[in-house]
Amino acid sequence: MPAKTSSRSVRPRDLTLNIRTDSRRRNLIDRAAEALGQTRSEFMLAAACREAESVLLDQRFFLVDEAVFADFQARIEGAAPNPVLSQLLDTPPPWKG
Repeated sequence: MPAKTSSRSVRPRDLTLNIRTDSRRRNLIDRAAEALGQTRSEFMLAAACREAESVLLDQRFFLVDEAVFADFQARIEGAAPNPVLSQLLDTPPPWKG
């Protein structure tokens, strides 16, 4: 795939990531990158970063020490009442109508 010029600001990149794939997947990635006017590397890095952020934001289990947990509990318990949130939580979901 020929190199393309990006309109985004250029930041120095001093690390390399290498992956192995088959031609079908590489061609798919190349077509998608071309559709967005990106290089293969730009496309793959953006897609990998989106997925990494999604995975990290979707975490449901967090390990914290006692001090951090005590601070968290104090903030939750000390929060001002929120009538809008209370109403939302008291409203039955539509599927239970």
